[in-house]
Amino acid sequence: MSKPDVLVMGALPQWDMAALEERFTLHRYWEAADPDALISAQAGNIRAIATRGDLGADAALMKRLPELEMISCFGVGVDGIDLDHARANSIRVANTPDVLTDDVADMGVALILAAARRIPQGDAHVRSGKWLDEGAMGLTSRVTGKRLGILGMGRIGAALARRMRGFDMSVAYHNRTPREGIDATYMETPQALAAASDFLVISSAGGEGTRNIVDASVLEALGPQGVLVNISRGSTVDEAALIDALAQKRIGGAGLDVFASEPDMDRRLLEFENVVVQPHHASGTVETRKAMGKLVLDNLVAHFEGAELLTPVV
Repeated sequence: MSKPDVLVMGALPQWDMAALEERFTLHRYWEAADPDALISAQAGNIRAIATRGDLGADAALMKRLPELEMISCFGVGVDGIDLDHARANSIRVANTPDVLTDDVADMGVALILAAARRIPQGDAHVRSGKWLDEGAMGLTSRVTGKRLGILGMGRIGAALARRMRGFDMSVAYHNRTPREGIDATYMETPQALAAASDFLVISSAGGEGTRNIVDASVLEALGPQGVLVNISRGSTVDEAALIDALAQKRIGGAGLDVFASEPDMDRRLLEFENVVVQPHHASGTVETRKAMGKLVLDNLVAHFEGAELLTPVV
């Protein structure tokens, strides 16, 4: 019995590629000398796409694959997948929620602490010999007892709130609508949330609905002592406004795991010593990446065996 053909958009860990190859015939889009020619040659065979959240699958690609039945995404964010086109054409879509919630929330904690306590700068102070030659570095800011604002109270936002209550922080949040059963104060607008926060953490979904949701007005409300942390999508922040706010010292600092253009980020952000950066690595642990890869595989297997998808989006 022949194995279903799957187009793989970008590199996955080798253990995932090996597991996928056991069950499917794989076409490696990112390795093709001529990706367009690969699509043309295999258009009538490809029945599924395995992609990543940062790569997605647009309508133009889907239209070229007449036998496409399903897209399995390595990641929670599906803003790079044209869901409207998928729905209109009965193409199933699945992602990998839940399995990365804890690690992403942990990264939120880490960036809050790193930005407030200037942990990277302290490390550099010791390594450079400045501690010996110049003495102690400058004082930093406390985290315990401060006000946490969460922009996007989904699974990750709720997990972060639970963690930060261990630091005796008060918690407020903004969503499009209030959530039932959330032990946090709902704020009507991102601006109101920022004004009530010492640390404003973005954990919302990406896409057009949240594009530049943190703009100049939100940063102004956050204020010169406030710290912005982004563990969601780079598209949620107006980076030009952020750079201007940092340059003018209208906010106190930032901890960023994501950027508007990755990995070719705006390098002006690296000029600020009160900015801590990470390479979009919040879910980057062995345990979580293995769980994500298994869910990509399990959703594909479920589809082709006629079973319900484990984590359906469409």
